[in-house]
Formats: sequence, structure tokens, C-alpha cells
Amino acid sequence: MNRRQFLASSAAAILAAPSVLRSARAREAQAGAFPVKYFPVARGMGSRDVTPAPDGSIWFCGQRNGKLGRLDPRDGTFKLIDLGQGAAPHGVILGPDGAPWITEGGQNAIARVDPGDHKVRLFPLPEKFAYANLNTGVFDKSGIYWFTGQSGYYGRLDPKSGEMKVFEAPRGVGPYGITVTPKGDVWYASLAGSHIARIDLATGRASVVEPPTPKQGARRIWSDSRSRLWISEWNSGQVSMHDPADGSWKAWKLPGDNPRAYAVYVDDKDKVWLTDFSANAIVRFDPLTQAFRSFPSDKPGANVRQLDGRPGETWGGESGNDRLVMIQTAAPA
Repeated sequence: MNRRQFLASSAAAILAAPSVLRSARAREAQAGAFPVKYFPVARGMGSRDVTPAPDGSIWFCGQRNGKLGRLDPRDGTFKLIDLGQGAAPHGVILGPDGAPWITEGGQNAIARVDPGDHKVRLFPLPEKFAYANLNTGVFDKSGIYWFTGQSGYYGRLDPKSGEMKVFEAPRGVGPYGITVTPKGDVWYASLAGSHIARIDLATGRASVVEPPTPKQGARRIWSDSRSRLWISEWNSGQVSMHDPADGSWKAWKLPGDNPRAYAVYVDDKDKVWLTDFSANAIVRFDPLTQAFRSFPSDKPGANVRQLDGRPGETWGGESGNDRLVMIQTAAPA
């Protein structure tokens, strides 16, 4: 390259630099934008646990009005399904059959709702477990539904045969959140017991694992893509991570003076999302940078008790405001 060519190429690079910089900044701004959108639902329903459906809709529980809701985010419309007399649904997840499955504490049963005709089928717990205080459910890799009850129980339901078994938790009251790992293991968190436990899927026996922080109040639990367990610690205000492969633990305190970590959810990028009742916010934690980012609600008393999502979206139910909230984590395809 001669001197004239060099000067010309340098000038072109200088002229192009601002547009390249603007483009890079635009991409950075887009990546960091995380738009937040709210969806009002029926007043007084206590919208709490949510789960996305394959058609783009969102199922959500109305613990105070005994309904299961289905939101269409495209236009904000929703439908309500009556779960029965005295219903008080807590958790909802999508089953392998494409139907929502609910821990229905009011009727002390597991409920399945047909996504087409909305017919409700109940699987009652045995009478000896009359008030299990049902909390959360999850399906294992073989299609068995596992659930927790805060009164000191956890159990399994075979959806094909309807066979149900309920087990007494090894340390009594407290079983709360539950998760299944990519390796196929099922773990639950005990809020009152301040521990996590692994369930032997063959015997149903639960083995307790103690977090290093005493009396931390392990509330909910979620697995990342590497089968590491992320736990929201209600009492300590921490998010902790346990790797069963090597037995290691790590913990990070949420921002603020007195955080109260309630929900935890790990997205498809292995970013960790939590809710902090003290900050009235949803909080994102990046395990790579160990940085937190807070998304406060635009209304007081949001009380988001559970999170779930799909690629590009994190969802929660503002139980205190009768709204669902969605944080867009990636630009729509």
C-alpha cells in the first residue's frame, strides 16, 4: 500500500468510526434495555405463580379467588377457570401433556386443567394428609409429578395411573420450592427447615443437605443448565448456589440494607432472577460478572412470589397488585 492509499483508507476509517461506534452503542443499549410490561388481571384474585404455554399464553393462579387464569400477552385479555369450591391454587406448571398442573391447597389436591375444554380433574391427597398446605410441583424426566406441602410433606403422582404417594419430610414442616435438574434429580427447599433435600426417585426417601449459612430460610430452588442448584434464602437475603457434583456452595447477598429473597428462576442463558420483597423489585444476577440489576415495580406492594419464563422473557405474578409482569430479556425474533 502506497502513502496515498494509506491516507485514503485511514480517512475512511475515521469517517466510519462514529457510525460503527453508534452501532455498537445501539446494540449495547438494546441488550441492556430489558423492557418491563405489566398485565392487569381480575381484581382481588391474588395473582401469584405463573407458567408459559407453548402457544404464547401464560397460565397463572388466583389464590384468593380459586381460579386458574390464562393470559394472552398479545392483547392483554385473559380467561378465568373455576377450580372448584374452596379452591386456593398455589403453584402451576406445564406438564409433558401440555396441560397446566396445579398444587390446589384449598381442596388438598393436585389439579389438572385440560388446555382445550378447561375441564378440571382433581387428584385428592389421602385423608391422613388432610391439610398438607400444598405448595409447588415439578415433573421428573419419566413424567412423574412431584410436589411439596409446607405442613411437612412431599409426594409423587403418576398421572397415567393416578397412583399417589405422600411422604413425611425428614425434618417436618417447611417443604416449599422444588426443581428437577437436567441430570434428572429432584430437589426441594425447606423454608422452615432451612435446608435443601434430594429425593431418591426410586424409594421416595429425601436426603437433607445443609447450606453453610445457618437459619437462612431456603425458600425456592431452581436448577441451571449444569444441574447446579440456585436457592433464594428468605431469612438471610442471599442467593446461594450448590453444585451437587462437588458439594461446593457459594452465596451472594442481594443489594440493599435488608433484602428478603423470595422467588428464584434461572433463564435459558443461565442468568438468575430473584424477587426481593424489601426492595419491591425483581432482581437479575449474572453469575459470570457477579453483578445484580434491580427492576423495581412501578406500584408499591407488588409481592412477586414466583418467577418462570421462556427464552427472551421472564414472568412473575404481582400478588399484591393483581397483575402479571414480564421483563423482556432479548429482542423478539
